Amino acid sequence: MQSQDVASQDAARPPTAASAGTQGPAVDVEQAEAALVEHYPRLVRLAYLVLPPGPGRGRRVLTAHALVQRALPRGRTQAPAVPAQSAGRDTDPGYALVRLEVVRTALEAGRPLRLTAWPRRAQLPPLLPQVWGLRLFPRSGGADELALDQRLATLSGPARAAYALRGLERLPDGEVRRILRTAGVDQPEAALAEANGVPAEYPLLDSPEFDPCSLQARPTDLRRRRQHTRAGLAAAAALAVCGALVALPGGGWGADGAAAPVYAQNPAAQAALDPARLTKVPATAWKTAARTDFSVWPARGALTGDTALLRRALAVWARPGPTVRVSATPGTQTGGPSGPPQLLYAGVVDSARVAVFYDGLRIARYAEPKDGTAGAALDFARVDGATGAEASALVLGRADGNVRYLTAPWVTGAAERDLMKPAAAATDVGLTDGVTGPLASAALQQGACTSWEVLQLTDAQGVRLSTDLGELVPAHLTAGQPGRAGEVDGAAALRDWAPFACSLAAERSAGVRGVNAWAFAAQPLPEAGGTGSWVCTRAETWRGDGTVSLAQFRTPGSRYGAVAAKGADVTACGPRDPQVLAGVLWKSGGGQWYLLAAGGRDTTSIRATGGVTASAPGALLAAKAKQGAQASLKGTLAGGREIGGLR
Repeated sequence: MQSQDVASQDAARPPTAASAGTQGPAVDVEQAEAALVEHYPRLVRLAYLVLPPGPGRGRRVLTAHALVQRALPRGRTQAPAVPAQSAGRDTDPGYALVRLEVVRTALEAGRPLRLTAWPRRAQLPPLLPQVWGLRLFPRSGGADELALDQRLATLSGPARAAYALRGLERLPDGEVRRILRTAGVDQPEAALAEANGVPAEYPLLDSPEFDPCSLQARPTDLRRRRQHTRAGLAAAAALAVCGALVALPGGGWGADGAAAPVYAQNPAAQAALDPARLTKVPATAWKTAARTDFSVWPARGALTGDTALLRRALAVWARPGPTVRVSATPGTQTGGPSGPPQLLYAGVVDSARVAVFYDGLRIARYAEPKDGTAGAALDFARVDGATGAEASALVLGRADGNVRYLTAPWVTGAAERDLMKPAAAATDVGLTDGVTGPLASAALQQGACTSWEVLQLTDAQGVRLSTDLGELVPAHLTAGQPGRAGEVDGAAALRDWAPFACSLAAERSAGVRGVNAWAFAAQPLPEAGGTGSWVCTRAETWRGDGTVSLAQFRTPGSRYGAVAAKGADVTACGPRDPQVLAGVLWKSGGGQWYLLAAGGRDTTSIRATGGVTASAPGALLAAKAKQGAQASLKGTLAGGREIGGLR
């Protein structure tokens, strides 16, 4: 028996990059500040590369820092549109906004002053930061770095910006062109062409030669400094008098005069880094709480009183250094906590010291080697709205192909089950202070898919299944018609899942909240070929978009199901639209090809057009076809509404 897709299975193509005038989402000061602080060294390096070399390396360093520190918006600002295919920090609207402002002001700073026009702020010497008594300049690189710096000095400002955006930010020419145009460059194509005149030695841009954050210091002219000390004191006194007059009661300093400086320390930020202020829920709070979510989890683990560990974890959360490996599920912010988070766990897991926090929207897991070696890991996952089964387990650590979980306080038992063996019994893994023993991790599975181990939890409500998909929160598995799906706790639900368990591998690291399997049709096969089964599996994400629906078909005797159709970001097979229609080409034992199609129980008729023309009443269709035929499917529901086939 063989199967083949009815229609082309090409993946959905990402949208094209926005034009120069397209605007992205609104970005407020806090979001932009988080992006600026997180990527400050790279933004300063970008400004340093775009600035002209004429004023000297010391002046160039201070100007680069000043431009980046002034790049924050004053309120909510439209960020430049970010292409969907971009990755990493480019997907952050805050970072895109700050980077655009840095490029724009660096280009302005390189323009000569004119008597006929007011100077722009970027063209004037920076007020802050200032360094007294020292000259600061980056560490010297090798001959290659010096030669590259000399070549860049011959370029215009837009050409230097194009070269830096290509090499430092790894942006394609189309995105570089859009940024330059938005930053005020009239002819970005000419800038790109001019930048082509410098060899593409992009790895050199990461060298100390172009790092304004790693500096050397030398004294200034000591005799001249002494001569000007008295003049400076007199000027400072005059400035103080003028400042007192300007600040007299009346109008204040401006529209935001009551606001604290952007980088000012505030009680909330300080409290978020204080281990003594961590929220620790009592062990029995969940028994009387109205909700069953992470907010009622008690703090567990042998190191909940280790103040040094907790202080390190909170500090890394707020300011992860270059040796910290940071990961996050799609759509999860990685900024620091806005206030004291809740401590869920602190202890030793395998070969690491681990601390797990909850801030109401995210789970943050910090891990460091217990042998004292360098390096740490910081992982984030969205859990907004998690309750019940979705808030029943967290990943504490993975090692040697296994995974350990921290379970909710209401969980009474934990077991390991092979989802591909529905008749096999689950194996108890034990619970110690809410921590499970090691289970085989499906997320770490290599090679052919011959088994799929899942976590089976037992509580007062029954049995629930979850699977590790490479993230902090395991995905909850359910079975049944969308809108009325239930737990995978019976023989029928386990049989529905078994042939399609390996399809879960396609959802690794996608921010999946839960996956439902719905056996929507059983179809008698032509020429007495037995009965084929149709199952729709739908993966819902924590962020709402990015959902994937797979219509899968299994012939009698086959161990695995085959994907017949796939839909991304569609409502089909979900709670909003519990309907599905899919088809597949199938070859009988006698060598005849057939088009098989099936819909849900509300489907009253199906018709096929294109490479196969046929129709049938009811929810099933079987028609003779030729190998490789392409057909379009339409179905009619009981209420008269038409639906298209999942593709």
